Amino acid sequence: MAAILAADVVGYSAMMERAEEATYAEIGRLRREIIEPALTRYKGRLIKTTGDGVLAEFASAVSAVQCGKDIQDQLAAGPLQLRIGINLGEVIVDDQGDVYGEGINIAARLEGLAEPCGILISEKVQREINGRIDLALEDQGEKALKNISVPVRAFALRSRSGDNSAPEGSSRPALQLPDKPSIAILPFQNMSGDPEQEYFADGMVEDIITALSRVKWFFVIARNSSFTYKGRAVNIKQVGRELGVRYVLEGSVRKAGNRVRITGQLIEAETGHHIWAERFEREYNDVFELQDEMTSAVAAAIEPTINLREIERSKKRPTSDLTAYDYFLRAQPFIRQFDPQSYTQAEELLRRAVSLDPQYSSALALLADCIGRQCIMGTQPYRERVLEAERIAQQAVQADPEDGTALAIASWVYTILVGKHAPSREYAERALRLQPNSAFVCVNSGFGYLYRGELDTARYNFERALRINPLDPRNYFIMQGLGIILFFERNFAEALPLFDRSIELAPSARVTWRYKAATLAHLGRTEEAREAVAALRSLTPVQTLKEISDRTMLAQAWMREMYIGGLEKAGYE
Repeated sequence: MAAILAADVVGYSAMMERAEEATYAEIGRLRREIIEPALTRYKGRLIKTTGDGVLAEFASAVSAVQCGKDIQDQLAAGPLQLRIGINLGEVIVDDQGDVYGEGINIAARLEGLAEPCGILISEKVQREINGRIDLALEDQGEKALKNISVPVRAFALRSRSGDNSAPEGSSRPALQLPDKPSIAILPFQNMSGDPEQEYFADGMVEDIITALSRVKWFFVIARNSSFTYKGRAVNIKQVGRELGVRYVLEGSVRKAGNRVRITGQLIEAETGHHIWAERFEREYNDVFELQDEMTSAVAAAIEPTINLREIERSKKRPTSDLTAYDYFLRAQPFIRQFDPQSYTQAEELLRRAVSLDPQYSSALALLADCIGRQCIMGTQPYRERVLEAERIAQQAVQADPEDGTALAIASWVYTILVGKHAPSREYAERALRLQPNSAFVCVNSGFGYLYRGELDTARYNFERALRINPLDPRNYFIMQGLGIILFFERNFAEALPLFDRSIELAPSARVTWRYKAATLAHLGRTEEAREAVAALRSLTPVQTLKEISDRTMLAQAWMREMYIGGLEKAGYE
């Protein structure tokens, strides 16, 4: 009798419809780099593959469970999710080499019932591993399985790490609850009946997140992590464990004609109990009042004793021009795509917003950020655009000196693009005092500290951003920043996997490729360093080493020497 592991990619059909070639490539990488090495480590044998899944057998149930846990742990931050089912039974091979048997059927049926990123095992497996693996088991009761005559009792695996441990319904370890009220705001459902209004629903949620993140008493999960649940049927308890929050807010937005309606329900994640549910409705020209009402209601429900001044401070009307606000919301999806064409579209929309309201701080700040990113990508005349980004960033700060996002962007522009480190540090400190719960503020300020050589402070901000924004599939900025810190600490071996992860998330990020090449060169892996340089040169336009040196705004001479010297050793000219 063998232990049988069945694994299947979640949402395979939908993924294929969106991007067939990319999906094949990612599933192939999953098998080569994660599943097959794990099978080797635990002495498993691959017995069958399908387009989106695998069957494997093991000599023991312990090895099968350990292998499944290893695979799910490695996929914790990746774009693919697996379900895994494990059973004990006979493996029968026919003359054509195909495999079948009730043991395999039960494993496959359990896999289909497992939660995304989860592992479901049969009672036979539970009896075999009980007391032999440091994992808790959550009894799921008897399951009626298709084409199986007798119900099968099933168990979900949980890591044994205290009350906050994640169930094996989650691929990610549970995060500890912060020492302050913590909340995640999930994407609101667009009830307008018009897909074109999706940007508006998403923008409303982002504004509520921003308002709550200004309340220093709260810990608020960043938008990009909350939005990893968009379009998915979610388990609120699982969301709470994966994000490490006590409360979850979900709801819907309906915009019809000149009226906007928001419904919201606040849920205690650990128990699933509803704390309150309300509906807010206003004319569109009162949209900011509508947001304020919901923000105040959420804050009052979570922390009734909160200082009302904190709430009032969070009610910052970004603009009085609703057309400018609409352009600002429409720009958001383009900004998050991180490619030159999308930044061009975002820039056009943001310019329309600030032409209507020249004091619109948030729009000015994102416009400066948008221009700065294009400078780094090399798609614009560098010097002229850098000066423009600096000027607009300064305008954003002047328009609202208490806008943490504007201050953080100004800090980033002044350090990374301009090399004015003293004002950059001042902006970062102000931004962090105003919005310590913003991952965006932490990351942008963190790069300023990094380029000034304040590595410990930079690491603190990157790690805090990762805690606030743990699931963002575009966290390549954080991986890049943490890798650069290790690079300058001469911890090259640990820096390299972070650069690889960053490149996996953003393959066209040239800064990451440069640091990877320099890292490999310092490790003496000359051939790999030259391969990284070749990959870098394939990203246009190609810059000379002198241009890179002239544009690198590292404040410390020893940092410049390590970085440029590493590129030179890698063969960059």
